[in-house]
Amino acid sequence: MKKLFLIIATLTLSSALLSAQDMSQATELYNNGATALTTKDYASALENFQKALEMGKTIGPDADELVANCKAAIPGVALQIAKDLIQDSKYDEAKTKIDDAIKIATEYENNDVLAEAKALIPDMYAKKGSEALKLKDYAGAAAAFVDSYKADTTNGKTAITVAQLYGQLGKSDEALDMLQHAAWNGQEAEAKEQASNIYLREASSFLKSQKYADAVKAADKANSYVENANAFLIAGQASQKLGKNNDAIENFTKYLDLKPTASNASAITFTVGALYQGANNKAKALEYYKKVH
Repeated sequence: MKKLFLIIATLTLSSALLSAQDMSQATELYNNGATALTTKDYASALENFQKALEMGKTIGPDADELVANCKAAIPGVALQIAKDLIQDSKYDEAKTKIDDAIKIATEYENNDVLAEAKALIPDMYAKKGSEALKLKDYAGAAAAFVDSYKADTTNGKTAITVAQLYGQLGKSDEALDMLQHAAWNGQEAEAKEQASNIYLREASSFLKSQKYADAVKAADKANSYVENANAFLIAGQASQKLGKNNDAIENFTKYLDLKPTASNASAITFTVGALYQGANNKAKALEYYKKVH
């Protein structure tokens, strides 16, 4: 019986010694991680914290504090690795690391890191887009800003940026769709201005290609968003070509109202007078002829 007690005591002592040894090793790993943090060696810090955590889980209650400290440190370190990759413009790798950080932060219930990681995604893609813009890679910039908007669909300014880039690429339908998103997210005035400009460019292109009916439609559409002097000028010129002189007069008059000091104001004023004369409205014709300087 004494021999049995002796065996049990020996096993207990061995277990205690083993547990103490494991605790010492886990603590060393944790301290190595903390040291790596001071030198900004985040990869080593993460590796050591994760090893310390796994070892701590096997030790039991004695390692509860160590386990808690590891869980507190790991999400932030994982996110910092992603930040460094973004700084180095390694966006695909960074996205993978952000996803890892989100998973870890969720598992360890670190809401601060979770929120920061989620907010980092649209910022990362915006940075990627800005870099592409500097290289005049409009397609690449558009793709990056689209990803940024997908990550934060409440950012109306990003939607405006995407729309402008689509405009540069000649993708008017896509641009107009993004402008609708921008308007939904607090950028209605800017969205209307941009939409007006898109239709104005179309109207100008139609006028040059002598598609006068299309030019009028596009100009009218531009003015439906924001009244634009040049849209009225194009509509007036196209209407005149179509023989719709009353429409031409109306559009030219609005152009003059908006740009009375334009360099072509006298020529347009004379044209309005001539159109009135052609319509046998001598009084109006004389009124406009008198305005010509």
